[in-house]
Amino acid sequence: MAIAAPSRRAVLLGLAAAGCAGRSFAETVVDLDWRDLLPVDDHSLPANLQGLIPHDEADLAARQPISTGIRTDWNGATVRMSGFIVPIDHAGTGVTAFILVPYVGACVHVPPPPANQLVFVTTAKPYKSAGMFEPVTVTGMFGTASTSTQLAEIGYALSADAIVPYPS
Repeated sequence: MAIAAPSRRAVLLGLAAAGCAGRSFAETVVDLDWRDLLPVDDHSLPANLQGLIPHDEADLAARQPISTGIRTDWNGATVRMSGFIVPIDHAGTGVTAFILVPYVGACVHVPPPPANQLVFVTTAKPYKSAGMFEPVTVTGMFGTASTSTQLAEIGYALSADAIVPYPS
């Protein structure tokens, strides 16, 4: 008994089905907003989103509000978040570590937001930043990590696979 060769349409449908099946095993990227980082029962915005303070006020980090808690929902997940860069470390002309902040001025011109509104980002490939507070979208592995810098206490960490200017 001879087996008939599959038609071109059958081959294309089979390849399409295989492609769709392969995608189900692909890693899912979770889009996070800053409110997603707050505990489930906390719907407030940090008070320091309401205005700027004079640049000459000392020790902004000491005025950082207490964090209301950290969420572990996305530990180990690949996430995508947008925010503004506050550079921490450089390699050549690129940034290799920075704090991703939810608004311009955070950690430098105004007291930092609570730790649960800050993300410490590291990248193996230095990012050619356009400067302080550049808006970016970062994609990579996310997790909780208590990090302390001169600028602020930080509640989350993100190991960047991709950093692109916002909007991306």
